[in-house]
Amino acid sequence: MLSNKQKKQLLKKKRKQNKTSTESDYIQKMLQDRDLFSDYPQVKFLINNVIESDHLIKSGLLPQDLPELLLPDDIQDQIFKKINSQFERDDPKGDQLWNRLTDALPKLDKRLRCFRDYLEDQYGMWAYISAPFIKSLADYIGSNSVLEVMAGNGYISKGLQDAGVTVYPTDSLEWVTENQTGKHQVTKVEKLDAVSAIKKYQNQVRYVIMSWSPDKSTIDSDVLEAVRASDQKIELIVIGEKNGATDSMKFWDQAHFIKPESAKKLNEHHQPFDLIKDQVYLID
Repeated sequence: MLSNKQKKQLLKKKRKQNKTSTESDYIQKMLQDRDLFSDYPQVKFLINNVIESDHLIKSGLLPQDLPELLLPDDIQDQIFKKINSQFERDDPKGDQLWNRLTDALPKLDKRLRCFRDYLEDQYGMWAYISAPFIKSLADYIGSNSVLEVMAGNGYISKGLQDAGVTVYPTDSLEWVTENQTGKHQVTKVEKLDAVSAIKKYQNQVRYVIMSWSPDKSTIDSDVLEAVRASDQKIELIVIGEKNGATDSMKFWDQAHFIKPESAKKLNEHHQPFDLIKDQVYLID
């Protein structure tokens, strides 16, 4: 089991060494993998999920939930049995196909594990936000209004707006020069830092959403303090990995978790698909 420190180091190393280059490169290779592994339904299922998610996001829609993007533990056994059923024992074509498939497995495994990197690089989507999750979140919020701080490109806010929720998307947009955050806005995001946004909108909202706050900054702790200092009854909805890849240790130490059953229901459609095990937390 990897520690949080090891997990972060591995993710940073992966992003530095295996940064997805272009959409056509990543998706084209996935399409080739789908053809190559067409006889293996479990592998094809994973690849199809990646391709369909990319298609929906590119089309301006939220994707569906993802399965865990891990190849089956017995995939080499599956390949061995399949080839043995197709070729005679001494048929060189069987050996050639075995070599081709098993040589491709590590590369496919890496691509599946890098899907989040691809989404970050291509669309500036950090937390994976699915349509079923947004439906659950909109049902939870109900007729109340909500402020989203650090909204990035606005995937959560746009989904909620489409579901009929009144949302105020805000972000400092200070990351625009460093990555894709703020460059692919799917809804209008007001340029406003998180604490200023809370001060501006505290009298108009019942909830504040904060997703994937950076782990190297204590702005999340400032947000929590601002919410608690408000005269209004405001609940903080947080999406992140506790004591992991997102949000500061100070924030997690100060957080008071509430409504575990409601959080559990929201997390039914926010399940991990890679190394990062982010969840939805309700905090006051």
